Order: sequence, then structure tokens, then C-alpha cells
Amino acid sequence: MVQFINLKEIIIVNKTESAQKGRISDYLVDQLEARILSNNIKDGETLPAERELMNQYNVSRTVVREAIATLSSKGLIVTKPRFRPVARKPDVDSALTSINGMVGHLLSQEDGVKNLFYTRLMLEAMLVREAAIHANKDDIKALRVALEANYNAINDSDIFHTTDVLFHSILYAIPNNPIFPAIQKAFVNWLSNYWKNMKMHPGKNELNYNAHKKIFEAILNRDPDEAEKALREHLTNGWKELEETFKS
Repeated sequence: MVQFINLKEIIIVNKTESAQKGRISDYLVDQLEARILSNNIKDGETLPAERELMNQYNVSRTVVREAIATLSSKGLIVTKPRFRPVARKPDVDSALTSINGMVGHLLSQEDGVKNLFYTRLMLEAMLVREAAIHANKDDIKALRVALEANYNAINDSDIFHTTDVLFHSILYAIPNNPIFPAIQKAFVNWLSNYWKNMKMHPGKNELNYNAHKKIFEAILNRDPDEAEKALREHLTNGWKELEETFKS
């Protein structure tokens, strides 16, 4: 007697097996993540070999590799071809690095760069207000030194860009919160390719220097409103210049 294959039953079985594999993979991710966060697997230490993980948790090689991929996407391990994964203790830098691919996708969308740039503007507007109110003598000195370096580099656009980033980085450092410098580093990384395409020359550099000077003087005078106004004007003009790069 001919037996017909019940495709519906096969589909249900396959889905069940897939779900089970997913649950097992999630379980292994949870176990390894807990070991990394608790320092059972220390920062910079290699994870156990695939075979060892398979035996220890009674799972297949496929499940181990799925778990490794998930941990990598979370920024909890670093993977290299032909090398065992290395644990990485989570911090702000690694968290932001782990979303580079997502940010790259967002930047490719319409208004993606503009949205990121204006996110930066809003954050720095808050930071200059904070600086005008709370900057101490060392902060003021650091801003002054960065501003002088900015002035001295007006005729060299490459160096000027470096001193420009330095001046803004001090604003992120003043609150003494490690999250802000990490965010600024991410902004620089995400936007650097667009800045490189901008046509810079001493005339533009001098305008940017004068904008930095206005921000600095407002902070020095303890005037948060003027500091924010100067910062917003500076970065709004910066966006207009960057937008011209897309049109050309």
C-alpha cells in the first residue's frame, strides 16, 4: 500500500526542531554571557574550544557557532578566522562599536547623515551649557590650549581638522562621564568619511576657528545661553557646508 507523505506534519516537525535549536542556542548565549560578565571568563581570555563547549553543555557544533555569532553581535567577544573567540568585557566603546553596521545602514537612508549630525548638535548644545556652568580651571585651560592649536593650524587643513576634533572632545570630557567621550569618538568615526569629502581651505578654517573662539569666550564668561547660541550657529553652518558636499 502506498503511503503518502504528510507535508504539513513535516513542516511542523521542522519548525519545532528549529525552535528547539533556537532555545538551546539562547540558553548557551545566556550561560556564556553570565560567565563573561561575572569574570569567570576574564576580559581578553579565550573561550573554551568548540569541542569543549559541545561536551560541557551537551549541544551540537551548530548551536555553539550560533551562540558565538550572537555573542559577537553583542560585543561580548572578538572573533578572528582560525582563532578561538576572545572575551571582551562590555564597555561604552564596545557597545557603540557593535552597532557600527546598523548606523552605517541608517546613514545610507534619506536624511540619515542629517539626523545623526543634528543628534550631535543637540548633545553638544547641552554640553556647552554644562561647560559654561561647571567648567573648572583645568577644563578652561584645556579649551584654551586646544583653541590655540586650532588657530596655529589654520593654514594646514589636515592638522586643523585634528585640532577641531580635539576642541569638541574637551566639551564631551568636562562632565567627567565616560559615556560622553565614547559617544564623541563614535560620532567622529561615523561621520569622518563625509568630512573627508568636504573642501577645506584656510578661509573656512578661520571661520571655524572664530566659531570655536565665540564658544570658548561664552564658556569663559559663564554664559550658557550665549555658549549654546554660538554652538548651534557653528554646527548649523557646518551642516550647510557638509550638505554642499552631497550636492557636488
